[in-house]
Amino acid sequence: MDFNHSKTKENLARTFACLCQDNAKLTFLKNNARKEKFYYIHDILQNIADIKMAHAEIIYCNIIENLLNKKENIKVEASFPFEQFKLKNSLQDFFENEEYEAKNIFPHFAKIAQDEGFKNIKQLFELLSIATQNIAKKLKILSNRFQSKQLYSSNKKTIWECSFCGYTQEDKKVWEYCPLCKNEKGIVIFNLNETEK
Repeated sequence: MDFNHSKTKENLARTFACLCQDNAKLTFLKNNARKEKFYYIHDILQNIADIKMAHAEIIYCNIIENLLNKKENIKVEASFPFEQFKLKNSLQDFFENEEYEAKNIFPHFAKIAQDEGFKNIKQLFELLSIATQNIAKKLKILSNRFQSKQLYSSNKKTIWECSFCGYTQEDKKVWEYCPLCKNEKGIVIFNLNETEK
């Protein structure tokens, strides 16, 4: 099938638009995290926003590579949610959105690409699905810890690390201020790669 008349071209353009919007929304949310003195959450969200923009660039380059006319407007029809960005709700919303994209949208787009004969783009959507699932897992852990007020405490002894000076301490609860550099607990690094039960 000709890429320029394919549903796959439209799906890539929709994906690009969604990834750019995700980057913007994560930027708004990370700024709120900083205002609320959740500095390490700010850093995590910045990292995820950067990943979203990297994904957007990959998609954009793929579109350009496949277009016959290297300068073209592609009509994109999609609905985008507009909501307030409060950490309490938005972390959960982002997790659910990422999980839905990873389990439903990207596999669906991969199937369409396969049916239209675009094997490389099928693989691109499959890989994007895997990366998005990893983001969803991190956001789920972060959201659950935030909702349960377990960002800075644990049921078992945990190693807490200051992201500013590198001081570490093993305890069930993190300090209010780092004993070494005196920064607030909001900069403490916590593990988002743990298995969520």
